Amino acid sequence: MDTFLLQATIYLGAAVLAVPFAARLGLGSVLGYLAAGIIIGPLTGLVGTEAQDIQHFAEFGVVMMLFLIGLELEPRALWDMRDRLIGLGGLQVGVTTLLIAGAAIALDYDVVTGIAIGMIFALSSTAIVLQTLSEKGLMQTGGGRSIFSVLLTQDIAVIPMLALLPLLASPAARVAIAPDGSMQRAGTTDEAHHGLSLVEGLPGWGVTLVTIGAVAAVILTGIYLTRPVFRYIHQAKLREMYTALALLMVVAIAVLMETVGLSPALGTFLAGVVLANSEFRHELESDLAPFKGLLLGLFFITVGAGINFELLFAQPTRVATYVLGIIVIKGAVLYALSLLFKMKGKDRWLFTLGLAQAGEFGFVLISFSRSQGVLTGPVSELLLLVTALSMLVTPLMFIGYHYLTHRMEEEEDHEHDEVDETGTVIIAGIGRFGQMANRLIQSAGFSTVVIDNDLAAVQTMRKFGYRGFFGDPTRPDLLAAAGIDEARVMMVCLDNRATACQLVAYVRKVRPDIHIIARAYDRVHSYELYAAGADDIVREMFDSSLRAGRYALENLGLTEFEAAEAETMFYHSDRGMVRELAELWKPGVAIADNADYVARARKLDSDLETALASRVQNRDSSDEALPPRRPGDTSRGNR
Repeated sequence: MDTFLLQATIYLGAAVLAVPFAARLGLGSVLGYLAAGIIIGPLTGLVGTEAQDIQHFAEFGVVMMLFLIGLELEPRALWDMRDRLIGLGGLQVGVTTLLIAGAAIALDYDVVTGIAIGMIFALSSTAIVLQTLSEKGLMQTGGGRSIFSVLLTQDIAVIPMLALLPLLASPAARVAIAPDGSMQRAGTTDEAHHGLSLVEGLPGWGVTLVTIGAVAAVILTGIYLTRPVFRYIHQAKLREMYTALALLMVVAIAVLMETVGLSPALGTFLAGVVLANSEFRHELESDLAPFKGLLLGLFFITVGAGINFELLFAQPTRVATYVLGIIVIKGAVLYALSLLFKMKGKDRWLFTLGLAQAGEFGFVLISFSRSQGVLTGPVSELLLLVTALSMLVTPLMFIGYHYLTHRMEEEEDHEHDEVDETGTVIIAGIGRFGQMANRLIQSAGFSTVVIDNDLAAVQTMRKFGYRGFFGDPTRPDLLAAAGIDEARVMMVCLDNRATACQLVAYVRKVRPDIHIIARAYDRVHSYELYAAGADDIVREMFDSSLRAGRYALENLGLTEFEAAEAETMFYHSDRGMVRELAELWKPGVAIADNADYVARARKLDSDLETALASRVQNRDSSDEALPPRRPGDTSRGNR
């Protein structure tokens, strides 16, 4: 059997089995991939040393990830991050390097080894952290943006680190006699020595010029060449060519960066930023996202497969101490920086726990340090194990973050506002739905009292000049203070379905004559709210969906009047249908299992379709339909 196909089967099979299971347990995909690697590597021995070779290939997932991240950042946004990149990121790398180097020297490592260890563990895992932030929707939080700034600084810092490490080696380790009598660096092979390099043998100023030229080539290509090439590809009308071009861009930039001694990840990130304003940005994202996900998953599997459990079992205390020490030192530095840069609450803990591990570039620096004679074989093996284990516990630290922030939310004791106003309309809930309703009512000159138990939403509302009160809108005393006894309308716009029904039922009990309007998520929720006593139900997506349908009808040949008439007919018919079907709805019984409900719903739908079709077909022949509106045509009124 082909060895490649066998390995592919093993890796893909392990991922398919382990990752969904880990996700179901709430552990995230990264931990699932790592666990899959441990199972097929150290535990069962299904893969061997080839995992290291596959890991180098899989690192392209990190390269693609940074390219896609770059596509999300405009150059202006990157410039706005300069303080975080230089200040926050620079301090993290510098201070962490010094502290870990000092700790290593205190453990009887020599100064050179200590400095190398400090640089290795100053880095965090771009692949694991960004993937986890993306999965958990934390990328756009304050803590997430700070983490990204530090990770980007770390990726840039790898370049000077790779330049500095050879200078740390002793003269004896730095050079050796090649078989042909020439001098070459220790640890390099003939293949590496003769590998393609645009800067080998150049003086310092020459290396600088070539490096600047390579970066300029990436920027200029992104600005001036990609658009004509994409248009050329578009003319071929072959979908797979877009994918081929996207892969070509990433691979070519990575090759160019390596030939001038720069980080491929940095080069592709720069290219992504350049293309952030391109009209082909979304095309690139959709083409590369599947490759990025698979390669990152493969990378995590190889990390798990490469854990040296023999060394772990031989020196468990030492290894555990090192892993814990790295996390504690980095965590202390990160927490101090979060205080210095005035992060608060959840953002501070996300920043601290999210970056406390070692990173995949640590594998690169360890291997490079060993080849340069900076680290000995036993030391490098230990560092590889510590790096892998610290990465392995990263998902657990994110779980700890969520547990910690949940406890913080429970322990927060914000005093509810004292409601000192009454209004004609009381609005419970000031999310997206409640905000729009409140603005319309106030614009018409009626007074409102808004109550919400989301402090952030209330504070945001106040910044825009709208008065709101923080508190639980289901509390009878707050409703009484808001004027429930005199109010004419009660609007229930709460996110929690059950709480909304409870509030409707309470208000109907204390004020049988008040008009209650409630927001519903779907038909079943509508039935529940009607049963609780609501007068009018507004389904969250109903009106906007009808408007979208009306626009479609207008562009299918109906006049604006005819499309609006069809919309109105559908609107009133559906409202009556919901009222009628609410009588047939049975709590606790699935709609599909309610035979009477299904039969009546099908009959009502059929009647509506017949009525609409008849109305369209019987249009006055003299009133011919207008042609579909062209983009930019405003002759048919403002929509």
